[in-house]
Amino acid sequence: MMSGLWRRGARVVRDAGRWRLASTLIVLLLALFVAGWDWNRPLDGVSSQREIPTADAERGLYDWRAATFAPRVAQDPRILMVVYDDQTLIATRKRSPLDRGLLARALRNIDAMGAKSIGIDILFDQPQDEDAELLAALHAMRTPVWLGYANLGDNREQIIFEQQQFLDRFMAQARTDRVHPASIRLETDADNVARSWPVPTKGQPPLLTLAMQPSPPFRDYRGAIRFRLPLAHVDGSEAPVIPSLQIDLLADPAMAPALASMVRGRHVLIGGDIVDIDQFETPLSGRQARSTMIGLEVHATMLAQLLDGAKLPAVPEGARWLAALLVILAAAITSLAELRWFTLLPALAVQAGAIAGLPVWLQARGWDTKGLPAVGWVLGWVLAFTAIGVTARAVTSQQRRFAQAALGKYLPRDIAAQILAEPEKLALHGEKRPIFTLFTDLEGFTKLSHAIAPEMVAQLLNRYLDMLSDVVLSHGGTIDKFVGDAVVAFWGAPIARSDDGRNAALAAYAMWQAGEAFRRDLPPGVPPIGRTRVGLHHGEAIVGNFGGEGRIQYTALGDSMNTASRLEAANKALETNVLASRDAMERSGLDWWRPMGRVRLRGRATPVDLFEPAPDFPVGDRAELAEILEAFDAEDGAARAEAMKRLQMLVNHHPEDAALANLLYRCEYIGEGGIYGLG
Repeated sequence: MMSGLWRRGARVVRDAGRWRLASTLIVLLLALFVAGWDWNRPLDGVSSQREIPTADAERGLYDWRAATFAPRVAQDPRILMVVYDDQTLIATRKRSPLDRGLLARALRNIDAMGAKSIGIDILFDQPQDEDAELLAALHAMRTPVWLGYANLGDNREQIIFEQQQFLDRFMAQARTDRVHPASIRLETDADNVARSWPVPTKGQPPLLTLAMQPSPPFRDYRGAIRFRLPLAHVDGSEAPVIPSLQIDLLADPAMAPALASMVRGRHVLIGGDIVDIDQFETPLSGRQARSTMIGLEVHATMLAQLLDGAKLPAVPEGARWLAALLVILAAAITSLAELRWFTLLPALAVQAGAIAGLPVWLQARGWDTKGLPAVGWVLGWVLAFTAIGVTARAVTSQQRRFAQAALGKYLPRDIAAQILAEPEKLALHGEKRPIFTLFTDLEGFTKLSHAIAPEMVAQLLNRYLDMLSDVVLSHGGTIDKFVGDAVVAFWGAPIARSDDGRNAALAAYAMWQAGEAFRRDLPPGVPPIGRTRVGLHHGEAIVGNFGGEGRIQYTALGDSMNTASRLEAANKALETNVLASRDAMERSGLDWWRPMGRVRLRGRATPVDLFEPAPDFPVGDRAELAEILEAFDAEDGAARAEAMKRLQMLVNHHPEDAALANLLYRCEYIGEGGIYGLG
């Protein structure tokens, strides 16, 4: 097999030509880039990763993996969140931030309870009347305290120059050997989801998490935040992963002793839980009751990750590019091999399982898969498979394209391709099959051909037949033959499709429209040409190759063909353009038909119910016409008389509808219980 692949590959390289090889190589390099690039990194010249659909898809898949394999844990006993919310602000009559007198009282009580460290996710960037009280409390703290800090360099949307000046002055006043600033900066990706530890910015103090619990392994960690989900209890309830208390309770001297056990020995994080402020989407947003997580809880989650030493390993860049190369090679070999479906399907299944399964497997085992291009692998595989396949098939199909172009003048491309792939289908035999048969005729063309030069006749006829042939082939039909200006086509052979009826009906109407366009675009000096009439029928016919070994024609024979021909001819007497039998109408799946009565076609003993495509005829009038014609079949003479009146009114409502007027004439002419016969 490998030798066969090598020979096929060498032939493709030899015969592809310089430009085709160059373009294929460019697509392969693009595929390698798509499969190997970390789509969390911005591309040069692209202002935002949000503009790249691949990056969005990668982030979405990562979020699913991170949420699906997020560890479920009991409530963390090492960390406590102390929060203030909108009700707190209302009670203290402060808009925002928190009342600093309330914060000072809470700090004193937390300090007395024996907290391990305190991190305050609040910016003191504007004065309050209680600033002196808070500073006094900070100066008296025995517990290490880390005050939230930010600067204009990375928080221009939340802080202005005057606020920065006040914040710096406050930090200078608050600083002691126990009180220090810490960066409360968090990072989000282009879709505003927090997934990674923030990259430090120049001039910033240490990150709040690292300040509260220094950890050299995490000093340079920029990987994924390990979010956790609560462990479900036996009764189905869930306790929050990080416990929290309202700051009002801890500021109350009466309540403080009862809460001391929840504070003692824990890292305490203080911050706000305010509607629409400091709220972050995370990979868990779809798995929790709340769609966002407050910034304070993100800091607490990172602190828990640090305390657990859960520095998630990332796939090395070299391994990522090697995986991308293997994906591209697998796609190229699969495409070049031209496997049969029973071999191709297992090969595709194995590759799809590897591509889809590896990121899931790594995530489940605690790896950071945020930079893994899972979607990129799929896109790169598709690009490589397509590039190699297109080039290989182009090299080996020159003669096939020529033969297919010849067959394509009479057959749809897919049918022509199948005949070329399976030449045995050209064997001289026939089979009975149900097909949709279509006949057309150009009114008055024979007479016209005697009035103009033969060269013009040939030019007009070729253009007309080309227009109608294009309609047949574009609707998946097979051209049976041309008889002068008439076109014979059918659907359902040599390959039958579920939508053959719909395509045949659409083609019938489109051929009449093409004929009208042809009439409007005649060269100067050519007399007017008549209508294109179309007949459509569904029935059984003998279909196959006939004509002997030296000359064959793929055609259909039988009563179905004769009926379609009679339907086409009936248009002239009934002043219609397109007529279909009930068998064809019912199998078309279209609702645009209007009934045009029952007639006995020329040379036929059994009457046929006729239907005309009328997409522009009002829906209500189509229903009315159907009810009228049903009434004519009734034995009740009074019902027929009433139906005749209704039909007359309908004709009056559409005075320019010649076919409808003809229907009225036929109903009047045949009288009760008769069938209109076409001679």
